[in-house]
Amino acid sequence: MYEEVVRALAIDGTRFSYRRLRQPAPRTEPVVVLGGGFQGSHGWPHMEDRITPLTDLVTADLPGMGTSDPLPSGSDTTFMGRAIDRIIDDLGVPRINLFGYSYGAELAFGCAQRNPDRIARLVLGGVVSHTSPAQQASLREAADHLAVGDAEGFATVAARMQLCLDPGRHIPRRSLVYRYVKRSMLHVAVHVPNVMEYLRRSLISGPAFDGGLSGVPALVFTGEHDSITSPDRQREFAATIAGSRFVSIRDADHWVVLERAADVADLAVRFFTDQPVEPASYVADHGTGSERDVGPGRRVGPGN
Repeated sequence: MYEEVVRALAIDGTRFSYRRLRQPAPRTEPVVVLGGGFQGSHGWPHMEDRITPLTDLVTADLPGMGTSDPLPSGSDTTFMGRAIDRIIDDLGVPRINLFGYSYGAELAFGCAQRNPDRIARLVLGGVVSHTSPAQQASLREAADHLAVGDAEGFATVAARMQLCLDPGRHIPRRSLVYRYVKRSMLHVAVHVPNVMEYLRRSLISGPAFDGGLSGVPALVFTGEHDSITSPDRQREFAATIAGSRFVSIRDADHWVVLERAADVADLAVRFFTDQPVEPASYVADHGTGSERDVGPGRRVGPGN
């Protein structure tokens, strides 16, 4: 059984919070989870089920997410980075395990670059290291719908751009996941005050995944059918992290954390407790990336 503690913090007058589920006898460092855009502190039930028996789980309502204040106008990932560093300071522990998904992967990678000595292990999923012209066009279309108050049109475009809808790609419960994501995007359009600012920022500045990283054990994972940034491009990004590993999860796309939630939680537990990830049945092995070492001097690809 765990104790739940919610801590309220602020930076420059912007209020945000984090939620800590305490494990009285932890077997590894606390796990801090950073989710996708607008994903708040209560969006990780499968992680709770798997992580809390092992260690503390920390989820956040960062600025612009959940019940926190909106992200200040004109701010960027630097402001979000300050908020994340403030949470780590407040935890009062020497090191953490850090898990970042989608937009959260960008924030987590930046955090590890700033604080490599404070990150015991790093897991990054659905890394948006590159957006194609088609994705940029979808972002503009979504913004156009939002600008004229068409929440339904925004939600439709936003859901389609995040999911692989190719019927030739096997993704269980595709229709159910699409409805869930569209409903979530509709909620964002109606209830999140700074969603247009978020879209503008996404169009103007690309995600920050350059500069490399060393000294932090790292794992990068993706759904094998991720249509935002291809698994091959995510594997190329993983190769910029010294000694990292890359995993492609079968029968999933960018929303792998929903489509294969239990498997993602299992993968995180394995890595954060120094267990091998190779035996996992959900790891794809067909050229787009089974589990591999991708550090310097290591060849990546079939037969490795």
